[in-house]
Amino acid sequence: MLGGTMMGVMKHLGSVWKQPKQNIPAAARRDRMAGWRREPVFQRIERPTRLDAARRVGYRAKQGITVVRTRVRRGGLRKGKIHMKRKPSKAGIKKITMAKSIQRMAEERTSKRYPNLEVLNSYWVGEDGKNKFFEVIMVDPHHPAIKSDKQLGWIAEGNSHRGRAFRGKTSAGKRGRGLYNKGKGAEKLRPSLKAHKNLGK
Repeated sequence: MLGGTMMGVMKHLGSVWKQPKQNIPAAARRDRMAGWRREPVFQRIERPTRLDAARRVGYRAKQGITVVRTRVRRGGLRKGKIHMKRKPSKAGIKKITMAKSIQRMAEERTSKRYPNLEVLNSYWVGEDGKNKFFEVIMVDPHHPAIKSDKQLGWIAEGNSHRGRAFRGKTSAGKRGRGLYNKGKGAEKLRPSLKAHKNLGK
């Protein structure tokens, strides 16, 4: 019975966050973003802001797991102006999307900031005119509670899981690598985008 109640709570939380602009008052969102902007770029927090999203990507309230909220600039790729003879529309400055998502950039920067921890996953929590905010779930692979955990112990086995964020092993990384695509047209995706004569993407 308790499990069913918990599932109901998570479902309600998920429905609230599916359309935050409709379900969360504008004043509350504005005040929250203003407070987050005043924080450091990497802010360790006691508990996730979106418990349903955190649990969905592997968060559990136990020792050895840390949640870090971070922010990354919004927008496309910033490129300098090319001073060569060409049409302005062909200068290649605006409307260029990086192959790496902003969420992956947030994970990599957080991993670099906390070198003794590994990125498990991350999720979006908000955005304003300049920044996107993500909460990154970090795991200490050397913590005894993690080593003895049946679900998370794999991250402590050897060095094969070092640098997960930089190698595209998180959910956001796999999405960027195209590995979540299935069916016709996805035959060339594995093992990597470089394989199969770069036909993966």
